[in-house]
Amino acid sequence: MPLPRENKIYTYKDYLSWPDNERWEIIDGNVYLMAPPSRIHQKVLGAIFYQLFNYLQGKSCEVYTAPFGVRLPSGDEDTDRDIKTVVEPDIVVICDKSKLDDEGCKGAPDLIVEIVSPSTARKDRVEKFNLYEKFGVREYWIVEPESKIVSVFTLQDNKRYGRPEIYTDEDKIKAFIFDSLVIDLKSVFAY
Repeated sequence: MPLPRENKIYTYKDYLSWPDNERWEIIDGNVYLMAPPSRIHQKVLGAIFYQLFNYLQGKSCEVYTAPFGVRLPSGDEDTDRDIKTVVEPDIVVICDKSKLDDEGCKGAPDLIVEIVSPSTARKDRVEKFNLYEKFGVREYWIVEPESKIVSVFTLQDNKRYGRPEIYTDEDKIKAFIFDSLVIDLKSVFAY
């Protein structure tokens, strides 16, 4: 649920004014406090990031982990500071370097990975799913450490996510946006 700090619509300008030791996201002007990640969350994040980072060495795409701000402009803002959606996905891959600046990414990344915790499950599965689909994120992974399952959604020609490919800890994910990227989930879920 969004956390009302005041009865107002929040923007990237507000986001920049909040203390560095607090992690917030803004979705459609509503603010959400981000809980500190668990040890398992961080272990899974590190294992996926490691494989993505190694694969992308020498290629044109770049991979980042949270905290890394992704601004998703709707197009009706007067300035960058008026953007009403700023998220911090667990992992992002950006292939269009014109979207990168010193503040993070402005526009849809090519790949987003969200690692679900009990407190973020609804937001990751519903709100962020709809948000990432709306803004054209080409591939969206929802990682569930407790059940050791990864759901991979890819953007179809109709600009909607199709049915997910479901992977378990015994599988290897073949990324759709890269020809030869394979993520070994046995090492990701080795805990």
